[in-house]
Amino acid sequence: QVQLVESGGGLVQAGGSLRLSCAASRRTFSSYSMAWFRQAPGKEREFVAAINRSAGSTYYADSVKGRFTISRDNTKNTVYLQMNSLKPEDTAVYYCAARGGSIWSLTEQSYNYWGQGTQVTVSS
Repeated sequence: QVQLVESGGGLVQAGGSLRLSCAASRRTFSSYSMAWFRQAPGKEREFVAAINRSAGSTYYADSVKGRFTISRDNTKNTVYLQMNSLKPEDTAVYYCAARGGSIWSLTEQSYNYWGQGTQVTVSS
């Protein structure tokens, strides 16, 4: 069992930046591939970014490519999402997710563990 706790959300103006963090409870954090998803009001949850367990491979949704960066620190059992040039359409609840194995996935069904989410609101 892995418990994930997100933090770092908040209210920011368009063009601003936020860094989300997701702390994992297990010392075997390095054996999990990680991802960020988000869910805007009235919409389905969507993939944002993923990173494999060694941090050697990352993948981004087209909507955030070039603006968001996913990273991880396996010594701190934490994955991050640096969000720059934020837009009002980035407003959503952001969730981190974990799945066992070395390869990330774009589908939420592939992830076994989820955090409770953190709200990001971008004002225009």
